[in-house]
Amino acid sequence: MKQAIISDVHGNLEALHAVLEDIDRQGVDAIYCLGDIVGYGPNPCECAEIVRDRCSVVILGNHDQGALFDPEGFNTGAEKAIRWTRSQIEAHDRLPKHRHNQVGDFLGELPRTFHQEKMLFVHGSARRPLDEYVFPEDIYNPLKLEHIFGLVEQYCFQGHTHIPGIFTTGPEFLQPVLPAGQQEWRHELPSTKAMVNVGSVGQPRDGDRRACYVIVEGPSTVRFRRVEYPCETTRQKIHAIADLDNYLGDRLLQGK
Repeated sequence: MKQAIISDVHGNLEALHAVLEDIDRQGVDAIYCLGDIVGYGPNPCECAEIVRDRCSVVILGNHDQGALFDPEGFNTGAEKAIRWTRSQIEAHDRLPKHRHNQVGDFLGELPRTFHQEKMLFVHGSARRPLDEYVFPEDIYNPLKLEHIFGLVEQYCFQGHTHIPGIFTTGPEFLQPVLPAGQQEWRHELPSTKAMVNVGSVGQPRDGDRRACYVIVEGPSTVRFRRVEYPCETTRQKIHAIADLDNYLGDRLLQGK
């Protein structure tokens, strides 16, 4: 089985289209999404509809939850974007043509975890699936990683930090570095345990502005792929919306 795993689309329609086009060329059997379909970006409803139609498994992200309920733990700019996103979802779902196809209902029914054999799929971490960050620097906090790895049977796939890479029980963090002309980094997971952060489709934060996702082949081969998309188009859309801070668009050009 060949699975594509995407995460953190964040309402970036241009990035989502580009990633799905790349996925279609890879001949995958299924697409999984690890949450945060909405938030930050200018096209939350369109992205939610596409993810619902294209993905076999979709996990709830903290921004998805924040768009439905009172947002907690967000900075001012993120909370402002969440409240704007909520208004877009509510307006979308009030239209008669969406009466039986509501984005709010779709997001509200998403699970926090998904298990498949010895693989766990979450948005944040195995310990706190919705909102715990696992950063590369956490390798210097071995007790934290030990606690989280204790909840992982073998492999855990996660998003949330927008930083792609592989955590091993060493502990160590293996970060794929792909020059501009290179699109893929392939790695074999250890037979023991590993946590894989699949990176972000819609708002990368590792210094590479290209959209990022992962393909898993067989029991342990992971392929990190980077995909160019017209981020300037997304930036201009964000700048045109008063309730979205310009910074949310500007950072797309830097991948930070």
